[in-house]
Amino acid sequence: MAPPVPQPVPAPVPQPPAPAGPSAGPLWVTLRESVQGVNKTRNQDYCEVSGLGTAEEPLIMAVADGHGSAVHARSHLGSRFAVDLFVEEARRFGALAQPRGDERPPSLAWLMHYAEHAFPRQLVSAWREKVLGNWERTSSHREPRLSEEHKVLLYGSTLVGAVLTPRVFAAWQLGDGELTVVDDAGRVTVPLAPAEADLGDETESLCTPEAWLRVRVHWAPVTAPWRAPRPVAVSTDGLSKSFASDRGFLQFMAGLDDRLSADGADPVRAVLPGWLSKASQHSGDDTTLVAAWHPGTPPAPAPTPGPTAARTPAPAQSPAPATDASPAPDLAPAPGPGPAPAAEALDGAPPAGPMWTAPEEATEPAPPTDPYGREE
Repeated sequence: MAPPVPQPVPAPVPQPPAPAGPSAGPLWVTLRESVQGVNKTRNQDYCEVSGLGTAEEPLIMAVADGHGSAVHARSHLGSRFAVDLFVEEARRFGALAQPRGDERPPSLAWLMHYAEHAFPRQLVSAWREKVLGNWERTSSHREPRLSEEHKVLLYGSTLVGAVLTPRVFAAWQLGDGELTVVDDAGRVTVPLAPAEADLGDETESLCTPEAWLRVRVHWAPVTAPWRAPRPVAVSTDGLSKSFASDRGFLQFMAGLDDRLSADGADPVRAVLPGWLSKASQHSGDDTTLVAAWHPGTPPAPAPTPGPTAARTPAPAQSPAPATDASPAPDLAPAPGPGPAPAAEALDGAPPAGPMWTAPEEATEPAPPTDPYGREE
């Protein structure tokens, strides 16, 4: 009997190199601070930030601003519930975007449709259920009987939140406040700014009927780790209202980026409470800022002929009340070695790039029948 013929051993299939560290994507450092408004009896703002921006731990950040008037007597609870529930929904979204193991991730088209439609509806529904449950557990039988809408009105709050994974950057906003992004080229934008500014203190709210229809959504796939936004920040309107113009607020955020790039997060984290306290003195409102930053390292660019324009660091910017005729304090928060004189507030050069970016028209693609479709 002839011996068996040895079978050739197949060559190993080449595998792509594994990313450095536990996952692909930049590691983010985070900052958060909230300051109670002048003459306010309670801080109605609430905020949270968690995660690293990796597939396993997506970066999640959120701020909410309870309305605070007598009509919204429980809004300090409404803002807390809004942030807590956003974090839960954001973790679910992150798990969908970057599934574990061998499970194939859904297409970007499916994820975008989920972000624009399913996410807001689920979040608002969960918030309404939460506040109504809180009312039933804590209200007294002596309190007047209220309709469901009046109960929800007591908890009214805004919300701004974002999720960053190695694959996508998505954000949601209902009501006032700001999502601020500084891209890899140093341009400062506010992607979710409304097409028309709210009048006075009027704003959209989680307590608005069918509030999910009013949620504004930002969607930006991440094509490469170094193309992710450099800093991303969410803030309540107590910060932006402390400036006399939108330009002043954007210069402040550009200066924050400059300071983080020059000094790192720890020195900025140490002085952030002072900056926000100064802003709160101007706006009179609770002031909250959550920011995440990473020092993205792009590949070395090919040399090009001719001079190139370098970004000029934004000078220190001083908030000044736009509508209050009372004299403003001489000092104001600004990313820099220390507070800067208010006289420099509006004369400095703006940061490079557009000063304001209006939101793009929201598209509503038909949901793919299969979340694992091939359309990317």
